[in-house]
Amino acid sequence: MNWIKQKIDELFKKRNVHDSSRIEELRLDFKSRYHNFKLLLNSNNKSLEIMAEMEQALAGNKVFGMSFIRTNCTAVSVNILTMINNLNKLAPEKYSELYDRFGHIQKELDDLLHQKEIQIETRLVIPFEQITDNMSNSVGGKMAKLGEIKNKLNIKVPEGFAITAAAYEKFIQENDLQEEIDSITLASGADNLKELDIISAEIQHKIINADVFKKLDQAVTKEWEKLEKRAQKKIPLAIRSSALCEDSLDSSFAGQYRTELNVDRESYAQVYKEVISSKYSVQAMTYRLNKGFRDEDISMCTGCMAMVDSVAGGVVYTRNPVDTKDDSIFINSAWGLPKLVVDGSDSFDLIVVSREKEKSFKIKTQEIGTKKIKFVSSDEEGIETVAIPEDEQKIASIDEKTIYQLIELSIKIEDYYKIPQDIEWALAKDGTIYILQCRPLQQIELSATGDDTKGPESDPKADMSADLVIQGGITASPGTAYGPLYLATRDADILIFPEHSILVVEHARPRWAPLLNRAAAVISEHGGFAGHLANVAREFSVPAIMNLNKAMEKLTHGETVTVDADACSIYKGKKEAILKREKKVKKNLMKGSTVFKMLENSSDLIIPLNLLDPDSNNFKPSSCKTFHDITRFIHEKSVHEMFNFGKDNDFPEHSSKQLHFNAPLNWWILNLDDGFNKQIKGKYVRLKDIISEPMLAFWQGFIAVPWDGPPPVDSKGLMSIMFQSTMNPSLVPGIRSKYADRNYFMISKNYCSLNSRLGYHFSTMEALISERTSENYISFQFKGGAADFERRLKRVHFIQDILEAYDFNVEVTEDNLMARIDGYDREYLKTRLMILGYLSLHTRQIDMIMTNIKRVRYYRTKLGKDIDGML
Repeated sequence: MNWIKQKIDELFKKRNVHDSSRIEELRLDFKSRYHNFKLLLNSNNKSLEIMAEMEQALAGNKVFGMSFIRTNCTAVSVNILTMINNLNKLAPEKYSELYDRFGHIQKELDDLLHQKEIQIETRLVIPFEQITDNMSNSVGGKMAKLGEIKNKLNIKVPEGFAITAAAYEKFIQENDLQEEIDSITLASGADNLKELDIISAEIQHKIINADVFKKLDQAVTKEWEKLEKRAQKKIPLAIRSSALCEDSLDSSFAGQYRTELNVDRESYAQVYKEVISSKYSVQAMTYRLNKGFRDEDISMCTGCMAMVDSVAGGVVYTRNPVDTKDDSIFINSAWGLPKLVVDGSDSFDLIVVSREKEKSFKIKTQEIGTKKIKFVSSDEEGIETVAIPEDEQKIASIDEKTIYQLIELSIKIEDYYKIPQDIEWALAKDGTIYILQCRPLQQIELSATGDDTKGPESDPKADMSADLVIQGGITASPGTAYGPLYLATRDADILIFPEHSILVVEHARPRWAPLLNRAAAVISEHGGFAGHLANVAREFSVPAIMNLNKAMEKLTHGETVTVDADACSIYKGKKEAILKREKKVKKNLMKGSTVFKMLENSSDLIIPLNLLDPDSNNFKPSSCKTFHDITRFIHEKSVHEMFNFGKDNDFPEHSSKQLHFNAPLNWWILNLDDGFNKQIKGKYVRLKDIISEPMLAFWQGFIAVPWDGPPPVDSKGLMSIMFQSTMNPSLVPGIRSKYADRNYFMISKNYCSLNSRLGYHFSTMEALISERTSENYISFQFKGGAADFERRLKRVHFIQDILEAYDFNVEVTEDNLMARIDGYDREYLKTRLMILGYLSLHTRQIDMIMTNIKRVRYYRTKLGKDIDGML
């Protein structure tokens, strides 16, 4: 019988872990595992930070572009793959299914980010006679509208042709430019306004130095020759931008792209490249960024139209752009080319026409500006500035006959499109009026109403005339603003302009447009409400005063003022009586845009959390629908793998120890590294042997105030608990379940992870606190309860209210609460850990009274007093 006993002993005998080589091997193995665990946690935190940044972009007025989306999607993908790799090092082959789920989600994300509308139109050049409004995806909105009014309304438009989106795409493709452009914007960060100047110059340089491919050159030459044959003379052209999405109702792109006038055939190729490269001008890139357009959605078409050697030109607004109740027609006119009106280079004439009954019109006012210069076509190429003799400066640039002809054409276009119009026109030497551009006119309401429109003087309690700095000009965009004045005179000012300052310039040129999303208001000595800068100011809801004489002289750089654009007045200091009239909320320009929708759609694959309950049968890799699900799954399983190491290997040194302390339930602690002040032998550890700062802070809060016991339960609350316990036996105290061992810490000196089951709910907490403030964080999840769903939901909102009062960022999904706080110093975060410790004990079973308003108020007051007293 002895030999049988010997065999049995050998069969069941455990490996001697006290063998020094085996112990050293396990130590090294645990050290390696702990390293992988730390890498996993680091990637988890980075992933959550990226998700939080994406959520903030969706929730607020943050300006972002595709670079922001691609960068964050790439970063979160890299971090999640790192988490998967490290989890599989903790448990080789055990979680390999995660690679499949990751690959599936990543493919969906890649397909989404790289989708692009396919161009159906393959022609490189299309003559105006063949263009209609439904071709905006092929020739751009500007040329599509010109073709429409020419061919459907028989309105005079200069002869010409459009170079299509297909031609632009082919040009980019032939010169291998898209990959270079993507590389530059992604590497430099095209969402960073301070970097745009460098990015812009680099991309434009590459486009301008590329070659126009042969087929496009031949197609343009052919159409140009047709124009010259019909005219029986050489014809210079105006090469005008006509980008996709340009000249729409909400996004005019006014003045953001380049137009070159009076171009001959020999120069066309170079000029074409300069015009399409203006897609990457600083102002155009900023505009797209602020309005949420994807770079890849904007193909640069161009319109090539016969040059009109105009004696006068300008802009017609068929309604008042800053007052929806005013149906007057506004005609802005200057000598020579209309360029002077649209770029705000000088003063010009303003004619206001009222609408009488049955389409009769009457000139209401006629303000003749002092026109010192005009732009004319050069005898050779391009345009030149010509000084106007002093005795001609106050002469009207157009007569009454021309005024009524412009009205007739403008109303015809407005009636056709059935919305107010912004129309650029030119008067040829033979008296013919040509329409150069038409687009929807965006109207906005004056911010003040009633008598307030008269300005602050109308308020007898607000006599601020002594503080009036300057008054005059015209309202180009209504509203009020307060801030320091910034007098900008050079391009470099765009890079250093302080946010929320008031921009003051001499000329209202489009180059200042990049500042409108940072400016509180705009003031210009020259220009009107028909200029490009005024257009963009209205789109961005930025108050603007134009044509304010001597603004640069009378306003002092750095002085704090209040701007009342409605009353065209500027006051010293902050005038609450004026500012309180402002009722407009600055709109989120990006919401609803292509880029915003792209962030929404990509976030759907990244941010939502569906895996809420780690004890559910669905808590498995195949149930991961988003990247957040994967992070949740990995975090849960990595904690288990670390906690089970000592037990699985019969290795006491890194096995969990039970906390020897008189506290509710049993608490187990796994020392990851330096969480104990000495090596603990046996099964128990005392609190005095623990030096983990986050755990001790949590525990301090946990024991700070004795628990009063469960709250009194009414009959409905009791029935709810009994029902839930019946439906889920694992929740019944006394029944052995996987819940029972769920109260354990994993610790090091600066790190703590807690999985806790107190009563009927479970929670997880993770914290890192050290001297490196930027790395510090606390995350907390709370779920479950014994009551019905309504009471559980009310409890998580109850806890949410408390945590948000102490600076936690909190999200609630059903009865699951997730809270996070980061970036604070060590001592501050210790107090927040104390709060979590306190709440973990004192919110036990509180869900049972959540429908009793009086009891809820009592506990909210009590918990608040306890926390404040504890802190």
